[in-house]
Amino acid sequence: MRYFVNFIYNGTPFHGSQTQPNGITVQQVMEETFTTILRQPIALTFAGRTDAGVHALSMVAHWDMNEPLSIEITNLVARLNALLPDSIAIRSIYPVTDDAHARFSALARTYQYRIVEHKSPFDINQSTYVAPGLDYALMNEAATHLMGRHDFASFCKLHTDVKTTYCTITHAEWTATDDGHAVFTITADRFLRNMVRAIVGTLFEVGRHKITIQQWDDIIASLNRCQAGQSAPPQGLFLTNITYPDTIHS
Repeated sequence: MRYFVNFIYNGTPFHGSQTQPNGITVQQVMEETFTTILRQPIALTFAGRTDAGVHALSMVAHWDMNEPLSIEITNLVARLNALLPDSIAIRSIYPVTDDAHARFSALARTYQYRIVEHKSPFDINQSTYVAPGLDYALMNEAATHLMGRHDFASFCKLHTDVKTTYCTITHAEWTATDDGHAVFTITADRFLRNMVRAIVGTLFEVGRHKITIQQWDDIIASLNRCQAGQSAPPQGLFLTNITYPDTIHS
């Protein structure tokens, strides 16, 4: 029996989402908690990975059991949330078909990158401070050139073992507010390691008029990570949505 769990987390205290030997991760804490409550070893498969300091407003994972849950799901959610740290919260758990996969069944993922143009103690670890004066109109013009299916090797972490660096982006847009905050929202069928932060960091250069639109296009076409700008810091990045087909529900 396979189940999906939808959960959120503040990534500040963690060394990323997926288990690693040199630090506490979201997956480690989740698996330990599930194992304690369900009284059997539970291995979670995440929909994707987030780096240290990156947050999720909607992450999904799946796990398998030999038998259906013997505990009511609403009770299970409550007991998990009571034991999990304040930085992680379960939103829902539901049964899915045996072939549903948290990572490979996903149709699209959406990220948001949040910035603030003034010092704010209430935005610490939830957004990235940037100096005022970014040209959001020019950044949005550049963002339109991301749309469609392209090879995004220029925005992929070096030495990453992936079969392809092609992705299809369906939405990419900056939205600025009058109070000095701005959000970059981007949706694609898949994302490469460090892709969103590399795109945002390079768009900052566009917004500061250090890179022209033609140079932006040349960076994309170069397929060379060294040609793109520095990756934006992790704390402004949020995974906000993962879309699945209706057919995954059992």
